[in-house]
Amino acid sequence: MTDQRESHGPTHRAETRRGLSLLRILVPALLILAWVAAAGLGGPLFGRVDEVSSNDRTAYLPSSAEATQVQELAGEFTDSEAIPAIVVVTAESALEEESLQTLADASAALAEQPAVIEEVSPPIPSEDGLAVQIFVPLDPEADLGSAVDQVSSELTSALPADLTVHVTGPAGFSADLGEAFSGIDGLLLGVALAAVLVILIVVYRSLLLPLIVLSTSVFALCAALAVIWNLAAAEVLLLSGQTQGILFILVIGAATDYSLLYVARYRDELRTHRNRGAATAAAVRGTIEPVLASGGTVIAGLLCLLLSDLKSNSTLGPVAAIGIVFAMLAALTFLPAVLYATGRAAFWPRRPHFDPAAAESEQTIAAHGSWGKIAAWVARRPRPIWILTALVLAIGSVGATQLEADGVPQSDLVLTDSAAREGQIALGEHFPAGQGSPLQVITDEGELDAVAETLLANSHIDSVTVTAEDSPSGSAAVTAEGIQAAGPPGTPAPEPTVVKGSVLLQGTLVDAPDSAAAEQAVREVRSALAAQGTDALVGGVSATSVDTNDASAHDRALIIPVVLVVILLILMLLLRSVLAPVLLVATTVLSFGTALGVSALVFNHAFQFPGADPAVPLFGFVFLVALGIDYNIFLMTRVREESLAHGTPDGVVRGLAVTGGVITSAGVVLAATFAALSVIPILFLAQIAFIVAFGVLLDTFVVRTLLVPALSLDIGRRIWWPSALSRG
Repeated sequence: MTDQRESHGPTHRAETRRGLSLLRILVPALLILAWVAAAGLGGPLFGRVDEVSSNDRTAYLPSSAEATQVQELAGEFTDSEAIPAIVVVTAESALEEESLQTLADASAALAEQPAVIEEVSPPIPSEDGLAVQIFVPLDPEADLGSAVDQVSSELTSALPADLTVHVTGPAGFSADLGEAFSGIDGLLLGVALAAVLVILIVVYRSLLLPLIVLSTSVFALCAALAVIWNLAAAEVLLLSGQTQGILFILVIGAATDYSLLYVARYRDELRTHRNRGAATAAAVRGTIEPVLASGGTVIAGLLCLLLSDLKSNSTLGPVAAIGIVFAMLAALTFLPAVLYATGRAAFWPRRPHFDPAAAESEQTIAAHGSWGKIAAWVARRPRPIWILTALVLAIGSVGATQLEADGVPQSDLVLTDSAAREGQIALGEHFPAGQGSPLQVITDEGELDAVAETLLANSHIDSVTVTAEDSPSGSAAVTAEGIQAAGPPGTPAPEPTVVKGSVLLQGTLVDAPDSAAAEQAVREVRSALAAQGTDALVGGVSATSVDTNDASAHDRALIIPVVLVVILLILMLLLRSVLAPVLLVATTVLSFGTALGVSALVFNHAFQFPGADPAVPLFGFVFLVALGIDYNIFLMTRVREESLAHGTPDGVVRGLAVTGGVITSAGVVLAATFAALSVIPILFLAQIAFIVAFGVLLDTFVVRTLLVPALSLDIGRRIWWPSALSRG
């Protein structure tokens, strides 16, 4: 029996080794193939996101909002689902009869265009005789950008050269937004990836490694997009242009950050392990906790957006969270598999050689070059450093009070030249600026006269109509004397359309529908109707802006405290401490205040922006606190690890020296990717790009480098209170 066991022993061990060798080849190969397959599914969807996304602001309002209810009920008063394009044709001198006839013929010819689904209105001259307006109903399913361009080009070619054609209104502004967002799939991705590639080449000074890290980010984004696109197609999630842009940037930045952390650990392990399989296992073990903690914190912060009343905010939470999940998975599976397959060759020409003795000697503070010197400098005078740093940040945060985040007109959302904005200006010069986007009021039939009187009494409203099916135009004018007949004297007044006992009145605004004056009109009308006890709902474009801004302000007040509590609890579990997480969150909030304060000054005085959306501070807070806390997590998890071996003072200095290079690289990458958002000429994205990019750099070079280490050194081991580490 003994001889038999001995004879089979070597054979069995050889078979076991062959099996393990096969497994070491098979597992990485399967992981790489799985990610390639996922990228193959998601890659072709980059040009098709607009098929499952919408930029209609009303679609993102809560169902309880008045504007939402009015939009749903208004469809019962008319069969039209068209999106109106308002064409304004202007002339230098009064339009002659011949020009008016040419305009009439040209407008009638527009009905032959495929995107025009209903009768085009005849030209309506202005009182000054210098302009006409034409209402063109467009198919909501059509490509509005192409449809608006077609309308504009056909009229321009059919009219004399002395007439200028503008296309504005809901269709015009939608076309401008679509054009502005058109660069997301190409320009935004190209700029972001190019910026990351340049930074990676500088960091690694290698040919192959930057491409491996960059492919990790791209594969993570492709896989995330495959899931999100299908969920949006099934109407489980809502997508918009701004959500899509943030998703792209967030996944690329986060996946690259996690990859930088893994690569740094893997390079260190290759110095102490001859076998790359052992180095891979050790690197994964050393990276998984900070990556999961960091990603989990970001996901938790993003999911707090589910508490938002606005669907544009609440849907961003799960969309971005899915992206972060795939960023973590790619950094912890695809990247290790590829680096295992390529081994030390991935680092060429700076290959890490197996040399445990040299690796051990490099663990000294001095061996970390400039970061070792910075850590030693902070250790010499921690109290003056943290007090001075905190004071400077506090002064910078004072500027946050100057941020005008109470909403901006729709015409200012696009930063580049806007044909619709020029058309809106021309419309306001010759007609009531609110024509085509009226205030809509749905009320009981018996309240028609009282509601009409309230609307007519408002100085912001030029005229009032009521929907009437038997009127040639579909509506009838309402004055102080009642409903007016459209026709010669003696013509009977049309009866208003009644749906379930309600009527629909429309008030043409004197001011542009996206102006502050129009929003004031909505608030005044709602207050007046409520004061007289009238049961009425006020909607329309202006009411949508009011309800959106109010919902954003509510979200900001609710979600910011919740995010802070959630992140604080996660840090307490991660660091096994109470005091350290409180201080980390406090420093991050102070950093956010400074970023917001500096941004407000830059927006107001350097860029001269017209204001900011109420959601800008909320998004800036969620991204900066969730992402800014990342670097504190990377730092403090290493500090805790070093403190367990060397004590807290040495642990802080070692942690700062060891993580300095990788965290700085990660911060620069994330700042660069968010800065890439500014290539999309949308005000909201440009402001988020600046706030987050500046805030991340502030966290990287000031908060994580100076404030947190200096504060930790000054407090000493008590920072780990109440854990055993605080007692020595």
